[in-house]
Amino acid sequence: MKVKTLFIYVLIAAVFLCCACGAGKEEEAQLEGNLVDIIDGIYESAELSEDFRSGLSNFETFELTEEIEVSLLGTDEIDYTEGAASIPMISPNAFQMVLLRVEEGNVDTVKQQLKDNADLNKWICVSAETMLIESRGNVIFFVMGDNDTAYALNSAFQAY
Repeated sequence: MKVKTLFIYVLIAAVFLCCACGAGKEEEAQLEGNLVDIIDGIYESAELSEDFRSGLSNFETFELTEEIEVSLLGTDEIDYTEGAASIPMISPNAFQMVLLRVEEGNVDTVKQQLKDNADLNKWICVSAETMLIESRGNVIFFVMGDNDTAYALNSAFQAY
């Protein structure tokens, strides 16, 4: 009888443990809205240096077009349903931020394509220190720039 009682307690504990482990695994919420607006929100909430923040008035944020995608993505072979980018119009620093909305099953493929085609040295006389490619749901965040700025923007993207 003691073995049966012990077995029942272990079984109940296992059920509660399984339920507790699964409770924290909510599906990742999709980022809704226009990607240009999301970029603006990322800039607003990111912990950026005063120098970078003061230079934002010289940035242009726009919807990605075929004419500029090779310059920003390194290729025209990436399939996306919506794209937006933000770049400085005049800056001594190498920087770009791109958001891509892709089909749900293509996220990992597109992230790898970006990694394979990105060029940290594409700017004249300057290079980006780092490149980050992250995703939330079907939106891919792609940034090249200095370490502090890239990581601050990535944190803001993840929290958006």
